[in-house]
Amino acid sequence: MSITKILTTLEHLEKIHKSLLSLAYDKAELIKNGDMEALDELLKGEQAHLAGIVQMETQRQKAVTDYLKDQGRSISNGPTLTELMRVVPEEDRKSLEEAKDRLLHAIHELKWQNELNQKLTYQSLQFVNLSLDMVRPQTESVNYTQTEVQGMAKSIEKRSFDSKA
Repeated sequence: MSITKILTTLEHLEKIHKSLLSLAYDKAELIKNGDMEALDELLKGEQAHLAGIVQMETQRQKAVTDYLKDQGRSISNGPTLTELMRVVPEEDRKSLEEAKDRLLHAIHELKWQNELNQKLTYQSLQFVNLSLDMVRPQTESVNYTQTEVQGMAKSIEKRSFDSKA
């Protein structure tokens, strides 16, 4: 068995991650513009991409397991590309390494963009809270302050009317 099925799966994973990255760029613009309806639709699209990633990852694990079985190797619970690269011939190892690097690059870009989007969302939330605080009326304190308590004590001591007289 050759590694073409594994390489194909890795290419599909890379494409899905790049598509998800494109959605992450779009999400940043929607956050900046405050378009909540479009953002909601985009989040639904992200969910579909995530389901695709899970499905492709399952296929990748199955393909790696099948390859290792064909080679007569022991199989771990979740076979990794690193395990696979230890047993494949040198010419296949190079193509696997390149595919892995491209996928990791797409994942790192996606991670970076998601962190940026998280910061943008947090700043937007801070702005909303600040705006609400400016519009919301301030409630007056219902407790006595220290000066009010001391002022009442002094006024009690200085009675101008003597009730005994």
